[in-house]
Amino acid sequence: QVQLEQSGGGSVQAGGSLRLSCAVSEYTDRTYCMGWFRQAPGKEREGVARIFSDGSSAYYHASVRGRFTISQDITKTTLYLQMNSMKAEDTAMYYCAAFYESSRGACFLTTSRYEYWGQGTQVTVSS
Repeated sequence: QVQLEQSGGGSVQAGGSLRLSCAVSEYTDRTYCMGWFRQAPGKEREGVARIFSDGSSAYYHASVRGRFTISQDITKTTLYLQMNSMKAEDTAMYYCAAFYESSRGACFLTTSRYEYWGQGTQVTVSS
């Protein structure tokens, strides 16, 4: 059972930066898709960014494109989300998630596809 442990987050003023981390509990040689999601109060959970385990197929929601960057460390045991030029509307609970997938073409940013989830971390941006 893969476990995802999140860290980072917190409060920042508009225009500032934060970085989220998501540590994978165990190494695997299987390929997988990993993503970041967020959920604001009263809203549905939405996909923010995703990446395939070989570092390819990075994709971003239009609302964060050009401001956020998804990446992995060289050992592929930690997923990151670098958030720059943050806005008040980025305020939400952020989650990392993953599912095993052999094809990078099937690495979609669809909530229901993701099997493993981190515990969530709050991000608050003040204007």
